[in-house]
Amino acid sequence: MRKELEKTYSPASFEDRIYKMWEDGGYFKPSDDRTKTPFSIVIPPPNVTGQLHMGHALNNTLQDILIRTKRMQGYNALWIPGTDHAGIATQIKVEAVLRQEKGLTRHDIGREEFLKLVWDWKEKYGSRIISQLKKLGSSCDWEHECFTMNENLSDAVRKTFVSLYNKGLIYRGLRIINWCPSCATALSDAEIEHKELEGAFWHIAYPVKDSDERLIIATTRPETLLGDTAVAVHPDDERYRHLVGKTLILPLVGREIPVIADEYVDREFGTGCVKITPAHDPNDFEVGQRHNLEVINIFDDKAAVNENGGKYQGMDRYVARKAIVADLEEQGFLIKIVKHAHNVGHCYRCGNVVEPIASKQWFVRMKPLAAPAIDVVKRGEIRFIPERFSKNYLNWMENIHDWCVSRQLWWGHRIPAFYCDTCGEMTVSEEVLTTCPHCGGKVHQDEDVLDTWFSSALWPFETLGWPEKTPDLDYFYPTDVLVTGYDIIFFWVARMIFSGCEHTGRTPFHTVLIHGLVRDDKGRKMSKSLGNGIDPLEMIDQYGCDALRMNMVTSNSPGNDMRFYVERCEAMRNFANKLWNASRYVMMNLGENFVPGLPENLEIADKWVLSKLNTLISEVTENMEHYELGIAVQKIYDFIWDTYCDWYIELTK
Repeated sequence: MRKELEKTYSPASFEDRIYKMWEDGGYFKPSDDRTKTPFSIVIPPPNVTGQLHMGHALNNTLQDILIRTKRMQGYNALWIPGTDHAGIATQIKVEAVLRQEKGLTRHDIGREEFLKLVWDWKEKYGSRIISQLKKLGSSCDWEHECFTMNENLSDAVRKTFVSLYNKGLIYRGLRIINWCPSCATALSDAEIEHKELEGAFWHIAYPVKDSDERLIIATTRPETLLGDTAVAVHPDDERYRHLVGKTLILPLVGREIPVIADEYVDREFGTGCVKITPAHDPNDFEVGQRHNLEVINIFDDKAAVNENGGKYQGMDRYVARKAIVADLEEQGFLIKIVKHAHNVGHCYRCGNVVEPIASKQWFVRMKPLAAPAIDVVKRGEIRFIPERFSKNYLNWMENIHDWCVSRQLWWGHRIPAFYCDTCGEMTVSEEVLTTCPHCGGKVHQDEDVLDTWFSSALWPFETLGWPEKTPDLDYFYPTDVLVTGYDIIFFWVARMIFSGCEHTGRTPFHTVLIHGLVRDDKGRKMSKSLGNGIDPLEMIDQYGCDALRMNMVTSNSPGNDMRFYVERCEAMRNFANKLWNASRYVMMNLGENFVPGLPENLEIADKWVLSKLNTLISEVTENMEHYELGIAVQKIYDFIWDTYCDWYIELTK
């Protein structure tokens, strides 16, 4: 017996029930029939710390449209869900709880107990965003759900590290890294956001030893003079050629430092003299390596001056700056101050200014890995939609630096390197070692963990069982489309591409569909500080899931930011209500024993609307093939509202 629809459209009364019916019925699972053409998507794994926001709502709506379309077209479709352990973000959350509830730090309780707390926290809150994705209607195969710290994925991470190390593509060395004093960890170049700040050039006189001459340098960071080990001039600069090889007396410190000649110096910029601080500037570090200069680190983990800073020890870097500038002025070394706006690196996670510091870290050697990842995009094996983003990708990859992958955290994949307490040898191993394979002595494991993006770079194939040769990996890999925002092309997309090429010999997907950011109705980025964020769950509660999804997709075009207007949710709810009433009208008039008529017996109005429908199907299919989802949905909207409801249904009445 056909159930009659309720008179009033009330999505809250049926959306959860229908989703449960879909899930219980196994409608999101791929078929066991491997003769069918596969189609697969991997979800960009949200952080376990996360809560559904508008970016998630847009991203997952687009993926859901693609996967449902392919199911209806007869493909064997798989959408793999999962979450990311989010090393820095999760550790910060748990540490904050530990401080608030017990007044303790992680160091008070030790690594083992702290990690137990993190796993407890993950079990309690980690599934929250998964339930919210279901609320959004995401038709993932939840039996395939993965977590980046699950045992099988952790095995894949260790295997990857050891493989790259054995090939000479991972190394441990002293280099300049980006250090976040707040998060107390190293960061990769991709994790740095550059912002223009109002600063200054401080012009400082460096006296030449046993002479009345002085060299004038200009710096935006006067506090770093504590770590200077040379001043460089260009070898062809006639102004300073007579001073090359001479000795300077470092102001305030009294240390003797040489004048060196190096082509790195731009004769036309500033005074033509450059202070060289190898421990706190990447270019200075390279100059220091060429001239065998001492590397003097002047900051501790919190960016306070350390024991190498003399009387300034213990001062925060900015407090030290004021004190040093005041002392320079008092002692006659400060020549002038010139205002200067410049780009300063900030931590993408906490927003604090990062500090370049020479540190012994683990790095991935990127040039050999980048080469094939560049070629596959240039050859068209992977295409970006819109195409303009391929230029961003190629520019990044062609100018890429080695990737710092070690993080000074406890939560994450621990680096599988073991150091012997007896002979000092280091061994990199997939297996956890307790004794040294060289001398039999006791070993201890590296304290650091891997960058979160190191594991998520393997996501398209590790979620299908790699490195094991599983049936799913053989059938569903490479995946088809990656849907993601332009803001993580360098964080994630590039790393998946070179990882896929390196570890599987194949590209991880053939298409990267790029969407923009969801902004507020004034075009501003949604943020806690502005208080302009909109909770998608509140929109679902108020207007229904379909209304939110329709709003997201009809306002969207690939690669472009969109403005979110709450009023459009109301308009889309009205559209859903229109469709509900039309469906109710049809069901009321079909009767219990309705049998579709033969085409030749149809009324002219029926033939007309079917003709319009066939045209719509053809156009929408073409739009979907070109990933013009917003255009496709708008055409469906127009057909249902104007052609079907306003004309055809009225004609039937």
